[in-house]
Parts: sequence; structure tokens; C-alpha cells
Amino acid sequence: MNKALKEILFSEEEIRAKVKELGKEITHDYMDKDLYVVGILKGSFIFMADLVREISLPLLVDFMSVSSYGRNAKSNGEVKILKDLDFSVEGRDVLIVEDIIDSGYTLKYIEQMFKTRGANSVKFAAFLDKKESRKVEMEVHYKGYEVPNDFIVGYGLDYSEEYRNLPYIATLKEEVYK
Repeated sequence: MNKALKEILFSEEEIRAKVKELGKEITHDYMDKDLYVVGILKGSFIFMADLVREISLPLLVDFMSVSSYGRNAKSNGEVKILKDLDFSVEGRDVLIVEDIIDSGYTLKYIEQMFKTRGANSVKFAAFLDKKESRKVEMEVHYKGYEVPNDFIVGYGLDYSEEYRNLPYIATLKEEVYK
């Protein structure tokens, strides 16, 4: 194990099983709907790639790059869109895919924006939910796991652009990011 890691929370096998389960649930819920899956870059790209392969429906895939962190380890609440969608959400059922939900500021902002743009519905799929860090009320419709208020890396999640390629989810030792 990498010396910067404190502990492994979820193995490759656990991740694979959870993604398969979420894909089946989404397939069932979006039957006969116009599904538009939007990944929030960069962290969601691995989860989203695995997830859409488990959804047995026609769908449109797109990405947004959004930030409420700047250069900080915690969200400051100010949301900036760095890359917007390539297609319209109007009349579509949007599923926003996120690696981890922390404060909730970013997703709440995007949800309101998509509703204003005319989406039929907006729901969230997050692989990890750091519920004790939540600053805004929101429903996570498809959730992999709840995690503690530690710094989490792996399976797309990073610290200073490192650790995204780990095939498992782990916590980072505090001395690494403090």
C-alpha cells in the first residue's frame, strides 16, 4: 500500500459490485425516459465510465467541469463553471454523476441551473457521500457508500491530481494534506 494512505475503505471487488447494483437500479428507474448522463470532471470519469456500461438503456453522455474549491481542500461555496454541456438539457431526464458529494454546493447549483434550462428531472448518482460535511439539503438518489469526513482518494478521486488511478478507495494520511 502507498505510504501516504491511511486505510483502504473499499476494494476493487466491492466497487465493481456496487456499480453493477447502481446500474441495474438506474436502468429500472429510467426505462422509457430520455436519459442524459452528465459527469462532473475530473473525479467522476472512472465511476461514470463503469456506471454507463452497467446501464442497459439508450443514453446521452456529457461532461461538465465545475469548481467550488479553487485551490482549497474545502469548498468555499462559490461555484464556477469551467466547461459547460455540449447538448441542451431541455426536455431530458438528467442524471448527474459525481465521484463524491461533500458540501453539496456545486450539485445544488447545477440542479437549479438545469431546472432553469428546462430539464424534465434532475437526479444525482454519487459513488461516495460524505454526509457529515453537507452544507445544503439535497437528496442523493443513487449512492454507492457513505464515507467519513476524511480525505478520500482513488477510483477517480485525487489529492493534487495524484491517486486518481488507484483501483480502490482509501483515506489519505492527514500529514500529507495538512
